[in-house]
Amino acid sequence: MLIGADTEGKKHVLAIESGQRESTECWASLLRSLRARGLKAPRLTVADGHLGIWGALAQIYPESAEQRCWNHKMINVLDQVPLKKQAAVKAHLRKIMYAESRAECERLRKQCVAQFKKLYPKAMAALERDWERMVTFFDLPQEHWKHLRTTNVIESPFAAVRLRTSAGKRYKKVENACALIWKLLLVAERTFRRLNAPALLRDVAAGVKYKDGIKVHSNRVAA
Repeated sequence: MLIGADTEGKKHVLAIESGQRESTECWASLLRSLRARGLKAPRLTVADGHLGIWGALAQIYPESAEQRCWNHKMINVLDQVPLKKQAAVKAHLRKIMYAESRAECERLRKQCVAQFKKLYPKAMAALERDWERMVTFFDLPQEHWKHLRTTNVIESPFAAVRLRTSAGKRYKKVENACALIWKLLLVAERTFRRLNAPALLRDVAAGVKYKDGIKVHSNRVAA
């Protein structure tokens, strides 16, 4: 499933298809379909850590910036830490996630790795893996960071869908399940909350540069 936002801050359900979650070709097929329908390259794509979506984006929309979901990253890291010890690591991860600048985020990551690497080497390896995709949001307006750090924009509306599909238990045809999910999401779309600071989305769409969430102003003087 893909959800997108326009320059007015409105969120739209763009596509729902059945397929293998980690399959690059399944994601590429979906993206090719969207491109054929007229979807231009997104300025930023936020997704979880499955390789399929990233491989497909590289093929179809290579110019789209990429951001991995911090909630999924935290789960991946904490899965490598004993349950009774997770609270301390989680506290560090949340500080990293909510850092106010890329430099601060990097500093906190290094601090976390230095403190826990000997105890939980697999956890810290998971934290450092694919790091560049974890900090892309710093290149966009700070007002939008809340929406960009995670895939909650998809997870939240889909929670209601799961209640209905779980109640149905089994569907004889995949097409029937997809049709139900599509209809439920179209109904939910009417009440989707807009993105914060929609006025800034036109700048983002136009390619205006941001650093640590602040608009970069050119100092060039015309000759």
